[in-house]
Amino acid sequence: MKNLSKKATSIQESVIRKMTRIASKYGAINLSQGFPEFETPKEILQRLRDISLSGPHQYSITWGAQKFREALARKQKRFMGLDINPEENIVVTCGGTEAMMAAMMTVCDPGDKVIIFSPFYENYTADTILSGAEPIYVALNPPDFIFNVDKLEEAFKQDPKAIVLCNPANPTGRVFTREELSVIANLAEKYDTYVITDEVYEHIVYEPYKHIYFASLPGMAKRTISTSSLSKTYSITGWRLGYIIGPKEVIDVAKSIHDFLTVGAAAPLQEAAVVGLNFGDQYYKEIQDLYTHKKDIFCDGLDTIGLHYRKPEGAYFIMLDISEFGVTDDKKFSQQLIEKIGVAPVPGSSFFKENINNYIRLHFAKEDETLFEVLNRLEKIRKIKFE
Repeated sequence: MKNLSKKATSIQESVIRKMTRIASKYGAINLSQGFPEFETPKEILQRLRDISLSGPHQYSITWGAQKFREALARKQKRFMGLDINPEENIVVTCGGTEAMMAAMMTVCDPGDKVIIFSPFYENYTADTILSGAEPIYVALNPPDFIFNVDKLEEAFKQDPKAIVLCNPANPTGRVFTREELSVIANLAEKYDTYVITDEVYEHIVYEPYKHIYFASLPGMAKRTISTSSLSKTYSITGWRLGYIIGPKEVIDVAKSIHDFLTVGAAAPLQEAAVVGLNFGDQYYKEIQDLYTHKKDIFCDGLDTIGLHYRKPEGAYFIMLDISEFGVTDDKKFSQQLIEKIGVAPVPGSSFFKENINNYIRLHFAKEDETLFEVLNRLEKIRKIKFE
């Protein structure tokens, strides 16, 4: 038989989803795959119940149902401070995952280069490779996960087609400052590079930090392709509703890419989600308060245990430094943490291009009682002999 695709065979299974399966096998508390343990807002569910009987149940417009795009344009205009035309500047996708893939394919030709900060969400490398492009990695140096400006410009000098910017950042919990974003913006302008943003955690930011939409920076709307989803904001990760926002000339191409990737997102789910997109500012304040509460519970508990980590500024992830345990294999450590304590992390090395294996990632989008139980189990961590 002939060989399979080199691109496909160069991509490994998602470590995050693998850890979820292992957690299920051992009955561990799953802090690996980052989906909220909270109920979807009842107003959205009530609307979905009505739609289940009345429809729509057939294809919507390929690039997004009219009502959904109009509601999304109103909501994002409010937060991004940009004029967003629902006909020209939006593509609705099957989750943020497809949004990133479609954005990458819209921009990249085979042989192009894409800058990716390391550590990174694992999909970015796969998306780059599947687009036929080559990743250029720039380190976010631990423990503060800040980039070196000179190193970043060295990457830009390689004439990349795009840079991927996750902000607030997964897995580090960083919220990039205006100064950092301005450095990236200046380099993107200087070297004529697209900026593909992943802003799925846009509403999960902790005081005093503020999320700044990259497209809102002076002159950046023309070269920014903003991707996000409703998954984390409305606790509907299984609905797979994402979107791309960008300039018309980019979106015109992205519409075609999306059309031939998935045709369209689920029509009844788009209709139900309009209710959420029409929520007022109070809802997003409540989201911020909820996650701040979860962060405080988890971080206070880790502090009491005496474990080492950097407090997140946004998103809902903790990068826990496991250096004190003297391990050299974070994958094996993670497996043993599941088996011996019943807590499932993600081995940190899966996020790094560099040979860094002294971190595990935990998430805290859980009910209070779940977080307290995790902390109770982690209190035993120094009594475990890790091999």
